[in-house]
This record gives sequence, C-alpha cells and structure tokens, in this order.
Amino acid sequence: MADRRLWSYKDIAAHIRVQPDTVRSYRKHGLLPPPDHVEGTKPYWYADTILTWVANRPGNRSRRE
Repeated sequence: MADRRLWSYKDIAAHIRVQPDTVRSYRKHGLLPPPDHVEGTKPYWYADTILTWVANRPGNRSRRE
C-alpha cells in the first residue's frame, strides 16, 4: 500500500538527519525530486517519494548495511 502522507522540508530533514535548510538547498540544486503537492508556496512530498529518493541517492549509507 502506498504511503501518501505528505512530508515537508522539516519532515524530510528529520528523516535524513539534516537541517531543513539543507533540504531546501537540495531542492534548489535539483537534488530533490519535484514536489508531489504544493500549497501556496510550500512544497510537499509523499513519504513514498522521499523514501525511494533516500534509498537511491548517492552516498546513502543505509544501502550498504
């Protein structure tokens, strides 16, 4: 079943253990997938989108465990 919870910058940052500004920088530099939803100017991503991104991003230490 798909995880359709919406994650903000803060949620993503907590998941990958960085500051929200780091996640914003990832998006600015094209390192984050496009948002699944936007409310006003605030982007949100489905949890599944981020979990897939985390599993496949370069330097992901958890893939090697």
